[in-house]
Amino acid sequence: MEVYCVFIFDKNILNPLRSQGIIEDRRVEFIFKSIIELSIILQNYNSNLIIRHATASKEIKKLVIELNIDAVMINHDYEPQAIIRDKLIKKELKIIGCKFFSYKDQVIFEKNEILNKIGKPYSIFSCYQRKWIEKIKNNKFYLQSYPVKSYLNNLVNFSKLHKINNNISSLNKIGFCKSNLSALGIQTGMSGAKILLNNFIQKIKNYNTTRNYPYIYGTSYLSIHLRFGTISIRKLVRLIFKFIKKYSKTNCIGYFTWLSQLIWRDFYQMILYCYPNVINKSFKKEYDNILWENNDCAKKNFLKWCKGYTGYPLIDAAIIQLNSSGYMHNKLRMITASFLIKDMGINWKWGENYFANKLNDFDLASNNGNWQWSASSGCSSQPYFRIFNPIIQSKKFDSQGIFIRKYLPQLSKLSNKYIHSPWEVSPSKLEKAGIILGKNYPKPILEQSLSKINTLKRYNFIKKYFKL
Repeated sequence: MEVYCVFIFDKNILNPLRSQGIIEDRRVEFIFKSIIELSIILQNYNSNLIIRHATASKEIKKLVIELNIDAVMINHDYEPQAIIRDKLIKKELKIIGCKFFSYKDQVIFEKNEILNKIGKPYSIFSCYQRKWIEKIKNNKFYLQSYPVKSYLNNLVNFSKLHKINNNISSLNKIGFCKSNLSALGIQTGMSGAKILLNNFIQKIKNYNTTRNYPYIYGTSYLSIHLRFGTISIRKLVRLIFKFIKKYSKTNCIGYFTWLSQLIWRDFYQMILYCYPNVINKSFKKEYDNILWENNDCAKKNFLKWCKGYTGYPLIDAAIIQLNSSGYMHNKLRMITASFLIKDMGINWKWGENYFANKLNDFDLASNNGNWQWSASSGCSSQPYFRIFNPIIQSKKFDSQGIFIRKYLPQLSKLSNKYIHSPWEVSPSKLEKAGIILGKNYPKPILEQSLSKINTLKRYNFIKKYFKL
């Protein structure tokens, strides 16, 4: 049996980016560099990777005919459009007599593998998490690595591949240019993931604390690698259980906290698969009746939020970080989302879409789940009356203004006391700090205490007139 390794840059995914005028995309470049690294690894085993730029559903069929393939094997993708694509491929291959197999890979538990006592998917995370951990403890099979090395001898020989047209040698070949990925120091491929993991292992013990502060290098930064498959989720969970077994429970809080974040990832993938309507509807259907702000003023304010011009320093610094790097600290994702939804009164779908276009680690399931969590419309979401105060959050998680000063240098001369709310500073102190509100830093776009009242009215209306 000979095995061909194939990667297709799908035009159905890339063309919409180019139609928007996007020719520099960190995600595309990350994938490209990771694919080139994989190709080199395969060459070390006297094989190679077939790389194509085409419509995946058509190109796979074309390759099957060209190479006289008996079976095609892929891994499950749980996004609705991907499911449609894979069903089409399976149908097309069946017509020409080629077998099609799909396997679980990117999660520990998928689809309907974790159900409650009545055979339904969990909608409460804590219950799902208990069952998830219980299932792992009862059967370590789920964490076993796949026996890849035992199949390396089946890889088709490089000399045979050399005859196949395989000229995707640069980003330009697929219509893209280099982004600022390298300048940002974002490490790609399995080698990059390995470096990040080794660095994080030294800090994971304190993750439960350090993960909350955006100015600290306290998280794993592996989300983009998990998203694009350059590190195995099984490897990460195996590592956590190894440490948990080694240390006492009191010394494992950081490990358990990180494990919980990885379980959230499985949870949201399960929700997306079982309830695909969440991509355009609220999980709690009643919340589709919320009357969001949608006038010209709201649209202008949304653009200010997108540019980091809200006048609330922590919010603006977080958005500027996102716009310039494609990264935003998880704590800040929650705070900026809460601000957009519950202070500005804007539909969570607007923010979800903006993050989808900007995040390097964009994952449909997690992004949707997290935005619906913030909007209180999702499963296991925060209560609707929980509204993050951006000033309190700023003082709590960036008390010395280190993060704010990095992304808003015009505020750097303000004291730690006032950097979180510059509008409270006297005109003389603002002048001394070189700040002119409304010119080199915006005035606040809203009064947070009044916005809170409006938000509670908006949600209480749903609670009163629709079943919750």
